[in-house]
Amino acid sequence: MATAAHIIQAFQAMPFATSVALGSLSLLFFLFFIRKFVSNKKMESLNLPPVPGISYIYIYIFAISCVKFVLAVPGLPVIGNLLQLKEKKPYLTFTRWAETFGPIYSIKTGASTVIVLNSTEIAKEAMVTRYSSISTRKLSNALKILTYDKCMVAISDYDEFHKTAKRHILTNVLGANAQKRHRCHRNTMIENISSRLHAQIKEYPNKTVNFREVFDSELFGLSLRQALGKDVESIYVKELGGTLSKEEIYRILVTDIMGGAIDVDWRDFFPYLKWIPNKNLETRIHRLYSRRQAVMNALIAEEKKRIASGEERNSYIDYLLSEAKSLTEQQLSMLLWETIIETSDTTLVTTEWAMYELAKDPTRQELLFQDIQTVCGSNKITEEQIYQIPYLNAVFHETLRKHSPAPVVPLRYAHEDTELGGYFIPAGSEIAINIYGCNMDKKQWENPGEWTPERFLDSRYDPMDMYKTMAFGSGKRVCAGSLQAMLIACTAIGRFVQEFEWRLRAGEEENVDTVGLTTHKLHPLHVILRPRNE
Repeated sequence: MATAAHIIQAFQAMPFATSVALGSLSLLFFLFFIRKFVSNKKMESLNLPPVPGISYIYIYIFAISCVKFVLAVPGLPVIGNLLQLKEKKPYLTFTRWAETFGPIYSIKTGASTVIVLNSTEIAKEAMVTRYSSISTRKLSNALKILTYDKCMVAISDYDEFHKTAKRHILTNVLGANAQKRHRCHRNTMIENISSRLHAQIKEYPNKTVNFREVFDSELFGLSLRQALGKDVESIYVKELGGTLSKEEIYRILVTDIMGGAIDVDWRDFFPYLKWIPNKNLETRIHRLYSRRQAVMNALIAEEKKRIASGEERNSYIDYLLSEAKSLTEQQLSMLLWETIIETSDTTLVTTEWAMYELAKDPTRQELLFQDIQTVCGSNKITEEQIYQIPYLNAVFHETLRKHSPAPVVPLRYAHEDTELGGYFIPAGSEIAINIYGCNMDKKQWENPGEWTPERFLDSRYDPMDMYKTMAFGSGKRVCAGSLQAMLIACTAIGRFVQEFEWRLRAGEEENVDTVGLTTHKLHPLHVILRPRNE
């Protein structure tokens, strides 16, 4: 790929006749790709009309000379572009490269060729039109272990397991009817957060509030209530030698796993050297896996005892044990854990960044407050009313656009030759969809680096459409939790602005760094709150 791109650039720069350039280039491509075009299937895929009197060899040369190949970002021998990604925020680097190389280009990461997509149009083509050619996942060594080799809805390949698991999670947790059943849990979460914030301000009126500390704890409680039917304050785990507090459970099930998921194993880039041990990483990842499994086993065992005693709850564990009997114990544990970690993490990212942006911008915060007052008056905002408050929806979607919780979609794998953006993509390529780059595309968004909710008040955006940006993906793999994320985040943001005036503490505006490969705020949000009813 890189050689072809460089040859194209060289021919464009040389003063040779077009016919000579195309002839030479055609011959080179013919020799390089002849094996890929000799089968009848490949001939049919070229979709060439019959040309009387011209042999197939000339048809091959003509067809290949017309193929558009993705431009490659220049890199170094063997390691390719790895050193250029050393800042550990590839979505930022990918976005910068898009300004030079266009919305679709290729990079080399050791032994792999990765096609990077940075525009909404091409990303949707990959997710929808060409999905059948790139529906499998390419996982890092760490993710293979932590996901029990893709045993999650969000990470699995598009196969029968994925379809079955997604049906289960939509039926009991994330679908529209399931969300109605779990509404009581969300209401409890919002009320708990409101009470804790009021109590903290009353007790320490001059002290800043650590927003994440309060929100994270209650959001984790919500995830446990949906998964197990109750919040869990502690659990005895024999394998770990004692009783764990809720904070310790959260660290093992969420924080530690999120950290391990972004651990980089150099062997991911050089699979032919996988025989070389990397004991430190392997030991660390397997320890995270075993600790999580020990906690999940303890939680499941306790719930099985409860169910055996005849006590039923509105929970995912009750549903899975009753309706998903074909699942193995390990699959059941992984699917149950998936609802916990995804509820606990991604919604936090969006809500924390939204409150940061509003606290930084008193004018827009007041606009939102007035919009809420117009609809709700003195009553507390409800989930039904969030659709009636245009500016609240705009705040939510603009935060998703600028601070997408998943900046890069986990790599996909092209298992057959395909085409994206008019370019030939050979089988074996990996596909990186840069969601952050799509949402920062200057051709689609005016001043994309600025947080401007007003852009979503434009009449071209349907207020009921949850997919205004690429944050939730598209096509068959669109995020199953998009409805829940909107209900939690919008209701929470609305209540927080309705009840308090938000201001950043001194120096907080500069705390915009993120954690590793993610857009998770590196430093917890610290704010100064003043109740509006004072």
